[in-house]
Amino acid sequence: FPSLSGNDNSEALPESIPSAPGTLPHFMEEPDDAYIIKSNPIVLRCKAMPAMQIFFKCNGEWVHQNEHVSEESMDETTGLKVREVFINVTRQQVEDFHGPEDYWCQCVAWSHLGTSKSRKASVRIAYLRKNFEQDPQGKEVPIEGMIVLHCRPPEGVPAAEVEWLKNEEPIDSNLDENIDTRADHNLIIRQARLSDSGNYTCMAANIVAKRRSMSATVVVYVNGGWSSWTEWSNCNARCGRGWQKRSRTCTNPAPLNGGAFCEGMSVQKITCTSLCPVDGNWEVWSEWSVCSPECEHLRVRECIAPPPRNGGKYCEGLSQESENCTEGLCIQDKKPLHEIKSQNIETASDIALYSGLGAAVIAVAVLVVGVTLYRRSQSEYGVDVIDSSALTGGFQTFNFKTVRQGNSLLLNSSMQPDLTVSRTYSGPICLQDPMDKELMTESSLFNPLSDIKVKVQSSFMVSLGVTERAEYHGKAHSGTFPHGNSRAFGTIQARNKATYIQNLSSLSTRSELKTTAIFGHLGGRLVVPNTGVHLLIPHGAIPEESSWEISLSITQKESSLQPEGTDVLLGPEVTCGPSDLSLSTPFALTIPHCAEVNSEHWNIHLKKRTQQGKWEEVMSVEEETTSCYCLLDPYACHILLNSFGTYALIGEPISDCAIRQLKVAVFGCLSCNSLDYNLRVYCMDNTPCAFQEVVSDERLQGGQLLEEPKLLHFKGNTFSLQISVLDIPPFLWRIKPFTACQEVPFSRVWCSSQKPLHCAFSLERYTPATTQLSCKICVRQVKGHEQILQIQTSILENERETIAFFAHDDSNFPAQMGPKAFKIPYSIRQRICATFDTPNAKGKDWQMLAQKTCINSNLSYFATQSSPSAVILDLWEARHQHDGDLDSLACALEEIGRTHSKISDITETEIEEPDFNYSRQNGL
Repeated sequence: FPSLSGNDNSEALPESIPSAPGTLPHFMEEPDDAYIIKSNPIVLRCKAMPAMQIFFKCNGEWVHQNEHVSEESMDETTGLKVREVFINVTRQQVEDFHGPEDYWCQCVAWSHLGTSKSRKASVRIAYLRKNFEQDPQGKEVPIEGMIVLHCRPPEGVPAAEVEWLKNEEPIDSNLDENIDTRADHNLIIRQARLSDSGNYTCMAANIVAKRRSMSATVVVYVNGGWSSWTEWSNCNARCGRGWQKRSRTCTNPAPLNGGAFCEGMSVQKITCTSLCPVDGNWEVWSEWSVCSPECEHLRVRECIAPPPRNGGKYCEGLSQESENCTEGLCIQDKKPLHEIKSQNIETASDIALYSGLGAAVIAVAVLVVGVTLYRRSQSEYGVDVIDSSALTGGFQTFNFKTVRQGNSLLLNSSMQPDLTVSRTYSGPICLQDPMDKELMTESSLFNPLSDIKVKVQSSFMVSLGVTERAEYHGKAHSGTFPHGNSRAFGTIQARNKATYIQNLSSLSTRSELKTTAIFGHLGGRLVVPNTGVHLLIPHGAIPEESSWEISLSITQKESSLQPEGTDVLLGPEVTCGPSDLSLSTPFALTIPHCAEVNSEHWNIHLKKRTQQGKWEEVMSVEEETTSCYCLLDPYACHILLNSFGTYALIGEPISDCAIRQLKVAVFGCLSCNSLDYNLRVYCMDNTPCAFQEVVSDERLQGGQLLEEPKLLHFKGNTFSLQISVLDIPPFLWRIKPFTACQEVPFSRVWCSSQKPLHCAFSLERYTPATTQLSCKICVRQVKGHEQILQIQTSILENERETIAFFAHDDSNFPAQMGPKAFKIPYSIRQRICATFDTPNAKGKDWQMLAQKTCINSNLSYFATQSSPSAVILDLWEARHQHDGDLDSLACALEEIGRTHSKISDITETEIEEPDFNYSRQNGL
């Protein structure tokens, strides 16, 4: 037999071969691949016939015979000897093996004719990591859109099988043709339905364990659609000009799950004119007819003065009249008049008198009727004119009376209602019952809290803070950067030559343009003092129980990024590291810039330096992307990133109106010749770090700031820059002829690559007794902006009044860790996120939060984040690094609450809506 000590690899046959001719061993059972679970050994078995002996060989070496357990039996059919062998393999044996392939074993069986080898069985240690390589991300998709949820299970042996859960119930793709779970562990829903909304979880399992991914919320939303227009209503005016309207509703379909409301008007109005009814009126009676044989005559009239029109009333009264034409002289039996003539001779004179009186009465009646008809016709015309002029057309003016009521949005709603305010709105008014009739208190965000107070002033400014912390309301930091005004990185007090607080010597030196600190799970803020560069590490971005050393620095040498053509470097080259780290949630990097922000004039790009030293574009500021986010403020760019590295902002001017903001500063010092005085005029980028570099150089040369720096708008119009010294006092000072004005070419100013440009002027005193200098420095771009700096100073250092320039408040706190680094208290932040991260059909979601905090572009970036509201608040923290303006955030939340407040009663003439209590409190 071979030596089975484990060192001899020979496979010699045994010296003595027992009886019975036969065949080579035939394996009835071969060892199978196996996995070691935890610390439990596995058993490999082998069974062969005919076999005199069986031994295992693992990784090319024989297993010691003492480790074998064998059993013999006889096959009843053939009478041949059957042997079965077992061995145990432990976890330690597998871990101690280091070879090019997996740990393997095979068995070798002997018979008198030779040996046979079984298959190789591999033995591996089974495991399943805890963390998914990729968790599914929540999505908001329109109805009938495609949903793709990606899942990459944790690494494991054997490879994990993936199962999807929806609301904790397994998904069976065989029962729903619309769902496919076979494509590389991903979940694909081909056409989203409303029923597909829910929380999806990826389950990974193998023989060792089961793992759950983070849940991904899928919201299938429906954008609203207009119904058909109703028929036009009847004209609201019965007579003359009026209006008629038609309406439609946003119900075809109605918006669901945060879908967009219909755009356009829900009510249309047009003018209309109704024909006025005209009542009929009688014309004048006709003449009496000839006396008839019956002694009667007739007269008639018609209802045509005017005739009734448009539903007017017909004339009242008779249309004809008849009367006796002989005044009763006609006898009843119709006898001729001559038979009774003798009886009437006596009354002839009376008849003539009565006839005259009757004619007079008729004439007066006819005159009265004529005047009446004329006035009535004029009256009808006048009414029509008045009605027409009284109407203003289809768009009416409505008066709304707003009654201020208590508001639960203000965390202290016990104040008395304010005075009633009347407001008048003119224009087409669409009156409809809003869908959202609840305040945001349903998420408990605005419930009264013991540690919060809100101060709301009549100017609509709200201060939000907590009692156990220092004041959170925004202070007016005189030296912070920026402040929203034209002074980008400092404020000079009024020039009254008073004592100032801080000298230039307090600013950091060049060797200090780097900050390093150790951050943990609570996050924090890292600042390069007096440069406007800072880094915000959000809470939870670093894993728990981990501490990372993070650095933030500004490149002090000339940047390796060389812009092409007229492109310019708009700010410092900033490095945050170490570069091999990446955070689980985006961090915020703030870089100051010198461009006057205008998308019509600038195309601004963010670039990153690769490990090979080359620069590649990350994104354009105006671009819609989900890889990172850039928010451009007037003086700084706030960038949300996931990986550290070296970043810079490049500006590509689109038109000649692109403006690069330059800061102009004047320094002065005595030269070696005590009669000479040197003026140095600097034109530098309007960024704090550029000014700090100039200050550092001047401090080494003994220079003093002579006047408050001023801002110059330098256009990309190819015109040069002129710097001149004016109004030098004659007989006291002189300057060399033809040196009082210096001109700098456009390209040198525009493409300065962050290096400050300066021009020097040398002035000479006539006598040492002259100790005061008064002149003007004019800096102007040809066909462009101009700035005048008034110099009024003493050239003697002990008599000179110092021009103070206030440094940032962050100069004493370059690093802040934990809650004190953030303006928004963590408890408030959690409530805001809980309220706005959850999709809401009433529109109270993170998109409205973004809108109210002046974030209106590239919203798709936030949609890819696990908590969009948290990232929006991180961006808010970065933007308000210096002012801590919680007023603006509180006002934004107040506006959202007011937008969705309950409207109790709506009519076409009056709306009563809740308003807000305003109170003044001293302190927080």
